[in-house]
This record gives sequence, structure tokens and C-alpha cells, in this order.
Amino acid sequence: MVLRGSGWIEVIVGGMYSGKTEELIRRVRRAEYARLKIQVFKPKIDDRYHAEDVTSHNQNSVSSIPIENSEEIWVHLKDDTQVVAIDEGQFFDNGLVEVVQALAERGIRVMIAGLDTDWQAKPFEPMPTLMAIAENVTKQHAVCMVCGDAASRTQRVAQVDGQVVVGSHGIYEARCREHFKPEVLPPHVHAEA
Repeated sequence: MVLRGSGWIEVIVGGMYSGKTEELIRRVRRAEYARLKIQVFKPKIDDRYHAEDVTSHNQNSVSSIPIENSEEIWVHLKDDTQVVAIDEGQFFDNGLVEVVQALAERGIRVMIAGLDTDWQAKPFEPMPTLMAIAENVTKQHAVCMVCGDAASRTQRVAQVDGQVVVGSHGIYEARCREHFKPEVLPPHVHAEA
């Protein structure tokens, strides 16, 4: 689907546990098979599974460069890079939009994965803006921890302060629209059969 010589922006979004990072890693692997020159970036604050690698919840990983802010991509970008992959885009500043646009204008394929909404189901910038400028958007769904339906929301289940709290199990659960509430709720406990 990518035109030769032209830039391209792909955005992979969804709630927690929807497989965003897994999909990003899958696309990076396909680009590797095509022998494309790839660079992967992640925010330094996301060290849940590994300080340097982009790692999915099921422990698949790919080497990456941890960076503090979006402008730092320019410091590390190599002249022959054809594909740039960025994980956890919601943890970057809004300058990521301008950086991604400039990369695509240089003819680079850019892939970004991240949460499209925060734990209150509010748009989580810069991901919504990136979705608007992308050539391709993939919306991933998790499984609701209450009913098992498709989940598009991230329910906070632990009392922690702030919009940006890096975490996973024990802090967030995937929820469908029906079982999501924009407030902190205790984790869902499944009844024993």
C-alpha cells in the first residue's frame, strides 16, 4: 500500500491491552524482511518491561532508542532510514505531529502506536491529531474484563494521581463502553465457576 519514494503515516491506536505495540512490532518485522532501514523510538518514561526495547505485554520486543521528547528523533535519525516506528506516542509532546509530518515529507514511512484516549475516555494528544493526518489508521480492541466483549476503553482501577501514569496490570483494565466509567473503580473480580 505504500507508494515508492513517498512518505506515509500509519497510526495504531486503541485502549490498554489491545495489541497496539504487538501490531507495531509485527509491522517492524515485516519491514525488516523487506530489508528496509528502520529506526524505532520510544519514550524514556516507559520502562515497564525494558529500558531500551519496545516490548509488548506478551514480551515480544524490538530494539529501540529511548528519547525524552519528539525533537530528539532528529538527533538520532540516520540519513538512510526508510522507516521510523514510534511506540507510546501519547507520552510525547505535541511537537511529535510536526516531526512526523516532516519525516513523511522526506519520504519516510512513519508508524506510531499509542492510546487514543486517556483513562477518562478523553482524547489523548497527540494521538488524535496524528490520526487526522495519517494515511492509515488501525483501531485495535482489547477484551472487556467485565463481560468479554470488545473493549475500546481503559479503566483506571488504582488510586494514582495525574493523567499520565505509566503502568499496566493492577493499574488499568480494558473495558467496553457499557462497563467503562470515567472514574477510578476497583478491579473487576471474576466469579469462580
